[in-house]
Amino acid sequence: MRFRRGVVLTGLAFLLAGCGVGVRPTGVIDAGDPASGLTRGKRLYYASDTGLRAVPLLDRENDTLDAVMKLLAQGPTAAERREGLTTLLHAPSGYTVTGDGPRVTVTLEGPYWAQPRDQATGQLVCTLASFQSVREAEVRADDVEVTINPGEGPELGPLRCAEFLDR
Repeated sequence: MRFRRGVVLTGLAFLLAGCGVGVRPTGVIDAGDPASGLTRGKRLYYASDTGLRAVPLLDRENDTLDAVMKLLAQGPTAAERREGLTTLLHAPSGYTVTGDGPRVTVTLEGPYWAQPRDQATGQLVCTLASFQSVREAEVRADDVEVTINPGEGPELGPLRCAEFLDR
């Protein structure tokens, strides 16, 4: 069977033109509110001029909440610092961090080094909430409550990350 070139091209053009038949433009379709809340995954939260910013931990193995505290105190990488990120936390002299379900408790040997509602506390609360939600898959980061028990002074919390992200 032989086809003539003009017949094949005409038939092909007709088929392609037919693909658009019946397609009518629509207006904007409302799909609801955008996603909100904390993103799942291991993230360190650093301070910036515009508030707290999350940095995902892609290449670091850290499964304990104690290890996360150390990472947070070390501060951002050089590239992250160039983006304006910094840590306001310093390594406490002695502490323990425990997590059970949606609750995380930081027990310090000495006094707490930051104000209850500043970015430094937000870094701590949001980072621990992020890691706890990864450690316990049924727990959402938004639901994690962090309590800080200083060796001296009043207990802080329970605190949630959302309290620090809306600033």
